[in-house]
Amino acid sequence: MYFRKKKNQSGRISIQVIDTSGPSDRLLKTIGSSSDPREVDRMVAQAHEWILSFKGQQTISLEYEEDLQFLADIQSGLRKVLLIGPELILGKLYDEIGFKDVKSDLLRHLVISRLVFPLSKLKTCEYLLRYQNIEITPDQVYRYMDKLQKSQKQELQQISYEHTLGLFNGGISVVFYDVTTLYFEVSDEDDLRKTGFSKEGKHQHPQIVLGLLVSKYGYPLAFEMFEGNQFEGHTMIPVLESFKSTYQLEKLVVIADAGLMSKKNLQHLSDGGYEFIIGARLKNEADQIKEQLLSLPMKDGESTTIPHPSGHRLIVSYAASRARRDRKNREKGLNKLEKKLSKGRLTKQHINNRGYNKYLKMDGKIDISIDYEKFKADKKWDGLKGYLTNAKLPTPQIIDQYNELWQIEKAFRISKTDLRIRPIYHRLPQRIEAHLIIAFCAYKVYKELERQLKERHSDLTPEKAIELMKTIYSLKIQLPKSNRNRNIIFCDDQKQQQLLQLFNIKTD
Repeated sequence: MYFRKKKNQSGRISIQVIDTSGPSDRLLKTIGSSSDPREVDRMVAQAHEWILSFKGQQTISLEYEEDLQFLADIQSGLRKVLLIGPELILGKLYDEIGFKDVKSDLLRHLVISRLVFPLSKLKTCEYLLRYQNIEITPDQVYRYMDKLQKSQKQELQQISYEHTLGLFNGGISVVFYDVTTLYFEVSDEDDLRKTGFSKEGKHQHPQIVLGLLVSKYGYPLAFEMFEGNQFEGHTMIPVLESFKSTYQLEKLVVIADAGLMSKKNLQHLSDGGYEFIIGARLKNEADQIKEQLLSLPMKDGESTTIPHPSGHRLIVSYAASRARRDRKNREKGLNKLEKKLSKGRLTKQHINNRGYNKYLKMDGKIDISIDYEKFKADKKWDGLKGYLTNAKLPTPQIIDQYNELWQIEKAFRISKTDLRIRPIYHRLPQRIEAHLIIAFCAYKVYKELERQLKERHSDLTPEKAIELMKTIYSLKIQLPKSNRNRNIIFCDDQKQQQLLQLFNIKTD
């Protein structure tokens, strides 16, 4: 395309735009004509602008038509869009742990779904159909859960144990035990679901007691469920004995918090050949021991050992940071009591030793008040922590080992929040236990994800990694010429690509 100056018979000069794209040149546009040289120059400039404008319109029109064709090709060729990120990474970890040896695709789907979209079994079926194109009915899930509880629980715990054993070079010598409660959104009790002391403050709801055994760093090893009114101190020995017998372990160091400390448990542990580190209830010790430890001029970071009537070592440590935390928690508890008291929400039934209710007292036969003297007296215990042990480890190691208990507290927290294992809507005991087995496996995968992210020096938390996985999709496209299907991982974001590269997953 070009413009030309054509001299007319009248002597005027015409400015014309000529198209050369066809078999012969053709006139597209006459800009105008003039005998004035300045006007001719103006029309030449106008011809330049027109040509540029026309070419732009042609490009836009052509691109628009190509875009429409491209979209039409995609629509005709696109067969499926599936969420693939969780399966690529969490599925890989599931296999590496060894859970793939339990030949059940349904278990795999339930475990990975519990990590990605922790929903009811009905909603899980809807999720699998919508995002994975996997059609499973709730009845199929419930039937499988019965099988899972009956014949696969021990196999899955064995797989988890052996994988964890490999992380510790073939030896597990220290285990941590703790319990929590899980409530149900029902009002009626049965043989398993009973009201009892709830760690979640749901005393009016039937519940079960869950005992969990983990290794160092919080890898899950075993669990058992108990009736909701079971005293937590009575749960530890059965779980330990079963674990020790199953894996033929000769020596174990057991670490548990003060709630598990009872004379009976200490005797069982000693008779069973266990070494133990148990949180001590210093305020419940004999007056002579309390007077002795309160008279010690301990500074921040210091610890001491006091002979104990049981024959074991009572180690007491002091930390200024713990003292500040204890004081803050006491004041927070007191403020809550004062608010409830001012609103008339406290009754005689609230006077007990649960938490900060211990500061309540009766004034006469009706009135309830706060015992501020008792509150002030507790100040002398701020910052003190006791450990009762028969282990032969040095004192600093005793304290360090006990401090790892936060890992099991983290396990309960993640299970209740990220994995949403409660409230539980199942009624039958075998379904409740199957629900816990799925959560147990999901938490094992979570811990392996956490471990591998750390091992690969990633700054991603497991939660952030899972959120990223939920943005990675697979496109199934039918090629127009060969009619063959090809799966393409849609991974356009840099963070998505980095996550896949972190786990050596190729996108082509």
